[in-house]
Amino acid sequence: MTLSIRWKVTIGALLVLACGLLIARALAVRSLDQQEIVQSGQILEAQTSLAAYGLQPFLTQPGALSSTPQLQAAVRDLSARALARVTLIAPDGRVLADSAVSDSNLATVENHRARPEIQQAMATGHGTDLHTNHTTGERTLYLAVGLSGANQANPAVFLRLGLPMTTFDHEVAKLHRDLAIAFGIAFLIAVVLSVWLAHSITKPLSDIAIAAQQLAKGDLAIRIRTGSRDEVGLLADTLNHMTDQLRAKIDELSEDRSQLLAMLTSMVEGVMVLDRRGRVLQVNPALERMFEVTRTEARGHHCSDVFRHPQLDRLVSTVLATRMNEEDEILLHPSGRRLHIEASATESDRENEASAVLIFHDMTELRRLEIIRKDFVANVSHELRTPLTSIKGYIEALLDGAKDDPETSTQFLDIILKQSDRLNLILDDLLQLSKIESGQVQFKREPLHIQSVVERTLAMIKPLADKKGHRLVSSVKGNLPAVLGDEDRLMQVLSNLLDNAIKYTPEKGTITVAARPILDDADQSATPTAVELSVTDTGLGISEMDRPRVFERFYRVDKARSRELGGTGLGLAIVKHIVEGLGGRVWVEANTPTGSRFVVRLPVQQEKTVI
Repeated sequence: MTLSIRWKVTIGALLVLACGLLIARALAVRSLDQQEIVQSGQILEAQTSLAAYGLQPFLTQPGALSSTPQLQAAVRDLSARALARVTLIAPDGRVLADSAVSDSNLATVENHRARPEIQQAMATGHGTDLHTNHTTGERTLYLAVGLSGANQANPAVFLRLGLPMTTFDHEVAKLHRDLAIAFGIAFLIAVVLSVWLAHSITKPLSDIAIAAQQLAKGDLAIRIRTGSRDEVGLLADTLNHMTDQLRAKIDELSEDRSQLLAMLTSMVEGVMVLDRRGRVLQVNPALERMFEVTRTEARGHHCSDVFRHPQLDRLVSTVLATRMNEEDEILLHPSGRRLHIEASATESDRENEASAVLIFHDMTELRRLEIIRKDFVANVSHELRTPLTSIKGYIEALLDGAKDDPETSTQFLDIILKQSDRLNLILDDLLQLSKIESGQVQFKREPLHIQSVVERTLAMIKPLADKKGHRLVSSVKGNLPAVLGDEDRLMQVLSNLLDNAIKYTPEKGTITVAARPILDDADQSATPTAVELSVTDTGLGISEMDRPRVFERFYRVDKARSRELGGTGLGLAIVKHIVEGLGGRVWVEANTPTGSRFVVRLPVQQEKTVI
């Protein structure tokens, strides 16, 4: 189990205090014991001298030191006077007299030659020792000296006095009890103080730990409150300051990240960020749409594994290897997109950091417009050059002498007039198309009925159809809703579509004009949202490859046949711009089994709600 800092501080302080108290107690008792031993030794020295003086008569009389009742009585008398145990010991260790032993038991007392104080007295003439008395069972301090008799060379007897330490031991035991009580009270006070001190130290630390956990969870509004001005208070103030700085940095980074994400999300260019190993770190939505991959599929994977485009892989490898900026243009299959890539290397070369940034520009529409522009320039040059070449040729022929022949000159001038009309028609169509594209032509927004437009246009175009024996069929649904449009412009649209159908349909063909309401796919019972106008023929038809481009300027499916039939190549382009200017759509479909079907869809007039 892991202890908190509070309990570690408390237990540590109490252990130190307990050890200190125990050491102080041991030192105090030891010092007192040593002092008592010194004092008792001094007392024993004096008492031993007195006892030795009292035994002088026995030392001078021969045979007096044998174990006799008189000697035993003298020893007891000395013991009573000296308040100590008196023992006389022969040089061989035999006890001659002992004040603590009765006369009858004296013979059974063990030999004292091996006692430490006797050993010292034999060696030096003086010996002390402190040990428990085997007879009385009390702790006793002994002092032994050698007493000389008639023969001064060797001690005749050893005098030993024993001072019991009973009183001192009682005092020490009482001291132990007093110290135990005092130390217990001190320990209890120390426990209370330690707990309070530990709480005062660890409570701010606990608050700091809780605040740190809240910070880790993202709560940057947390504040550490402490009233102390010590190191803990300084730590709390530092953490509060750090939190403020962290919040400011996070807010700044969040704002920068939001701005960066907004920029990446709103960019029409694709953006891809790679690390130094070529792994994808980030892609924006535009790049997801270009390559039809998701961010989840791309991030963390190598570029070559995600996009699988050899040309792109070579570009990435070159940039990461050379640390130089590179550009390239790639073609995507099967979508046909053309992407211009600008690859830039960054200065960072650390793991999981941006090492290269690739910007993808979708050039598909631009390249398509370039092709259209080139085709347009080539076509318009060709369309203008043809009548001009013809006019110039016939004028040169007239100048060379053909003018002198009235019939030839008249024929040539008629051709020149026709070519001039053709040239003028091309220029008029170009001018009209330019005005529509630039917004100079203002379309009317008037309610009109498709049926009347169809009838007027068919009446106008019928003579051309009759020349080729075509049959015009009108299939207009009744009660069609009105559309908002420009009647003259709609008639121009329909006449251009009918004129093309008549030109490109072999003789005695069928041309059908139809109109029907278009309902919402989700609610077939609702009011129609649009009217669909279609022109269907049984002519040559348009191939699948040419169908998307028939509304481009001067685009011809069959160039030779188109010039032979007198078209300018601008009619369908004008149709498209007029229909889109009216808020509609136009497209061409294949007719079964032969021919084409041009469809114009226009929004209906919305009824105003009266409140």
